[in-house]
Amino acid sequence: MTSALKRWPPEQEIQHMKEAARDSLPVERRKQEGQIWGSMRRTGFILGSGLLMFVAFWNSVTWHLQRFWGASGYFWQAQWEKLFHAFEGKEWILFYLGATLIPTLCFWGFNALLLVVDTTGKPNFIARYRIQEGKNDPVDPGKLRQAVRLVLFNQLAISFPMVIALYPCLRWRGNPCRLELPTFHWFLLELTIFTLIEEVMFYYSHRLIHHPLLYKHIHKRHHEWTAPIGVVSLYAHPVEHVLSNMLPVILGPLVMNSHLSSITVWFSLALIVTTISHCGYHLPFLPSPEFHDYHHLKFNQCYGVLGVLDHLHGTDAAFKQTKAYERHVLLLNFTPLSESIPDSPKKKE
Repeated sequence: MTSALKRWPPEQEIQHMKEAARDSLPVERRKQEGQIWGSMRRTGFILGSGLLMFVAFWNSVTWHLQRFWGASGYFWQAQWEKLFHAFEGKEWILFYLGATLIPTLCFWGFNALLLVVDTTGKPNFIARYRIQEGKNDPVDPGKLRQAVRLVLFNQLAISFPMVIALYPCLRWRGNPCRLELPTFHWFLLELTIFTLIEEVMFYYSHRLIHHPLLYKHIHKRHHEWTAPIGVVSLYAHPVEHVLSNMLPVILGPLVMNSHLSSITVWFSLALIVTTISHCGYHLPFLPSPEFHDYHHLKFNQCYGVLGVLDHLHGTDAAFKQTKAYERHVLLLNFTPLSESIPDSPKKKE
């Protein structure tokens, strides 16, 4: 009798269950929201703490560098003023000397040293750091002459005219040869912007010319060197040289309306870095060329410069499964990474 009175009729029981479920939803939602909010707060705390530590570290480093810059800054400013007054009224000559001659001398000076090793295999101290063992050992003279001719053509017929055209564009926005040199902090900001612009433009233009319709007509020439050497960093079809080599480097200074001093350092640095990326040697205390060397070996991996966009787009997935990826680090001793992290025996065979 009592149990019968406590039991709900079927219709009322179903209704009661629905109401109980509706009442419990806000509680569950509040719990989920509380968990999400807690996770967000923890994430914010971690990221915020990391950001504060990064800013503190960055300020410390730049403060010490600024002290060095300030100690020598008057010297460089004085030297620049002498140049400025010597070319006063003819600043365009100063611009072309700084933006073309100095970077070109850096490129050929560095590559001359590498070509000695490429053609003779000596000194052995450098040759032992070769990434692809047995390749270009020594480099084929006929193939090298062909590469040097095209590199010179690209520099004389394309690079120099583009730099000449850059001057009036910069002049329209200001004076790239203005009397006051940029501050050290401003130069660091410029260098960051230059690097990011180059990464984005080079990655997407590079992937574009890997499209089958363009690859066989344009980019295939650069990939004739599956084991690259330094000088072939500019061995490319003229269209590729404009699209992937010149525009990504020139656009940054144009966006930032940079001073000639910043442009000269950036152009020289860009040529040295691309030479290292193609040199075929993983040398101590220099940036690792394993990333781009692997691109020349496999063609369909590692399209960028920094590897940031490759990571986001997954175009370095196969590279990350290789020994080359393990060797893609800054070498801080004199033991070749091919010895400390050798390829598997099967791969060597």
